[in-house]
Amino acid sequence: MNESIYAPQEVDLPSKGLLYEPSNLLSKGTVEMKVMSAKEEDILTNINFLKKGTALDKMLQSLIVTKFDYNTLLIADKSTLFIAARILAYGKDYQFIYEDSETSAVKVTVDLTSLKEKEIDYSLFKNKNEFQFILPASQVNITFKLLTHQDSINIDNELTALQSKVGTGGTVTTTLKYQITSINGETDKKAVREFVTSDRFLSRDSISLRNYINSVTPETLLVADGVTPDGTVIKEINVPMTAEFFFPGSGL
Repeated sequence: MNESIYAPQEVDLPSKGLLYEPSNLLSKGTVEMKVMSAKEEDILTNINFLKKGTALDKMLQSLIVTKFDYNTLLIADKSTLFIAARILAYGKDYQFIYEDSETSAVKVTVDLTSLKEKEIDYSLFKNKNEFQFILPASQVNITFKLLTHQDSINIDNELTALQSKVGTGGTVTTTLKYQITSINGETDKKAVREFVTSDRFLSRDSISLRNYINSVTPETLLVADGVTPDGTVIKEINVPMTAEFFFPGSGL
């Protein structure tokens, strides 16, 4: 039996580890992962995990060999680990039904190893998860961070509470409450929250900030060329991460 296919594999992080504290093993810029087994399939189909929306994270935690606090994992890096997990489990070829306004539904195959990372100016990464930006309209000087797994949990919990309390949630403002770390040098969380929900935070500033955050967020782009059964190449199509991503051929 060839044991090499079962050995942990090293996966490069889009952040290159530059946004983690030196004491965090994620600062090495790589993570070791094992190949998915039937145990992880059990996790993905666990009813309780599915109801809580934690099945994918539980699966990924089971596959990661490197020891670190999962809550500190950047969301952008986590997405790349999901892709790596899928490649390790089922290989690089991913089949799905593709259609757009100009193409009738057709089965395509994409090579997941051809997915590219977004071009990032890594000189902005100062070995700390903090960035600066001046809001163009108000000229307010802010700092912000890229979101972690823990941040995403906190945001989801707050949005759920808002939904049950007032019948609606504020996805944009709630996310920015966790993302912005200072306003004109003021780091008090209450002050940040008050600014985000005030009339001083103009829409055009919010849009500019979110566009800039996206531009400095390292990630693997879910765009690749697809090949149809007859060999036709469809250039640069969006790759969906549906149930088929981790259960190929299931029809889910």
